[in-house]
Amino acid sequence: MRWRGLAWTVALVALGVVTGMWLGPTTPWAQTANGTRVGFVDIQRVLARSAAGMAAREQLEKEKAVMQKQVDAQRADLEQLRDEIEKKGQLLSADARREKQELLERKVRDARRLVDDLQGTLQKKEEAMLGKVLQDLGGLIQKVSKEKGYALVLERQRSSILYASAETDITDDVIRAYDDETKKGKK
Repeated sequence: MRWRGLAWTVALVALGVVTGMWLGPTTPWAQTANGTRVGFVDIQRVLARSAAGMAAREQLEKEKAVMQKQVDAQRADLEQLRDEIEKKGQLLSADARREKQELLERKVRDARRLVDDLQGTLQKKEEAMLGKVLQDLGGLIQKVSKEKGYALVLERQRSSILYASAETDITDDVIRAYDDETKKGKK
């Protein structure tokens, strides 16, 4: 019984070898049997390494720092009021203590609202920046793909590419083209 399984395995391997010899050498992943080339672009790497992507990220970081200063100022104000209530709370009348407590609660709600608003604003700006970069990249990816002879180009993260050879990666070409186009636009 064991010999029969081994015989089948040997027969299948031999069939594979014969078929491989008959079909000729295998084609790389980037080029299918009919000559169609397939490649990919890593958009995250383009955003991280291109001049425009780095400039956009720096701008977002500056805006984030300004927003963080606003949040820090409100946080300091809240801590000061909280300390005042803790230290002087025993000396205040019940009505004055209740008013201070209500003021603190209002300021906490306002601070939470501010943080939510600022996060939403930052997210919208990030999405707008990403949308503009992706719009710019659309034409560039098409141009580079045509120049390199690719019939199909996938986006690395969204297409769930598990493996691709280095020859199929046109990301660096897209970054160079994007940087060149950005430089031309500034002139």
